[in-house]
Amino acid sequence: MSTFRTNVTDLQNKVFSGQLMDAFEHYYADNVVMQDNNAEPREGKEACRKYEENFLASLKEFHNGGVLKIAFNEDDQVAMIESFMEVTFQDGNRVKMIQTAVQQWDGDKVVHEKFYYGN
Repeated sequence: MSTFRTNVTDLQNKVFSGQLMDAFEHYYADNVVMQDNNAEPREGKEACRKYEENFLASLKEFHNGGVLKIAFNEDDQVAMIESFMEVTFQDGNRVKMIQTAVQQWDGDKVVHEKFYYGN
């Protein structure tokens, strides 16, 4: 397995084993840009970190989650990951979310990630 595939896979394994912030710190570039659907992008690691921390704080319980499908374009260092998670939010609302993330890597860091999901 190439280093690129190994890094993408390790990032996903960490996220779905409860190590989201460790994965974020290790694999995301300082100049990362992250975006949800057509919302305004979050620019820079600090802004993206704060968003992820707020998301985690909104959760009461993580039930399960994982990768459904994954595709790699090694030449362009692009990965596409369809994943799901079932969570209960602090307000008691339990939901199953499915999303697709398109990641652009530069070496061993994610520099751009866009999430696509329904409302």
